[in-house]
Amino acid sequence: MRLLSTGSGTVAQSPVHHPIFARCYARVSVGAETRLGLAGVRERLLAGLSGRVIEIGAGNGLNFGHYPGTVAEVVAIEPEPLLRKLALESALRAEVPVDVAPGVAEALPVKSEAFDAAVLSLVLCSVRDVARALGEVRRVLKPGGEVRFFEHGRGGGRVMTLTQRTLDRTLWPALSGGCHLAREPVEALRAAGFELGPYRRVLLPEKGPKLPTSYGVLGTAWRPGEPARR
Repeated sequence: MRLLSTGSGTVAQSPVHHPIFARCYARVSVGAETRLGLAGVRERLLAGLSGRVIEIGAGNGLNFGHYPGTVAEVVAIEPEPLLRKLALESALRAEVPVDVAPGVAEALPVKSEAFDAAVLSLVLCSVRDVARALGEVRRVLKPGGEVRFFEHGRGGGRVMTLTQRTLDRTLWPALSGGCHLAREPVEALRAAGFELGPYRRVLLPEKGPKLPTSYGVLGTAWRPGEPARR
């Protein structure tokens, strides 16, 4: 099921368009791989995956180089046109087959129960409807399919949480491509009916000043059903 070949120049009109944010993110994110230790987090996020994988909100494709050779195919969904273009370029350099396609998390352009695993990487903060997006993840996963997630959200105590909520109600989403700081990805996954596996809180960076964006979580969940959890 090849939605959009990495050799194709055709892209669909996208309802998500944040050109200024996309340019800034594309520059800053590359440096953050080493400066914030994100490359190591991506390695842990994707280690051991196999089969057919859907990555939702692929950004500029920084995960692509970390997928293990046991992955048969990655279908990467990215709604923002500039980031999708950069993801297409990253897909050409990947060691596993990667198809990059336009689409939004709330209406994934793929068949039901088509994937062994789904990857959510710094995306739930910016989707418009978290519950609907996670409902789509459940739909496209096979029964027993695995979710790997690395998200940021609420953390840091009362004062920091108040700061995050205040930023969410004011300038932050407009300046950051729809990003929200105070969402709770673990609770959202649980509410969507996923079985939570091991997860751990992470700080970005691990040492240094704690910012409203510093509080992350890295873990695994499953769509209930057979086959049994690995």
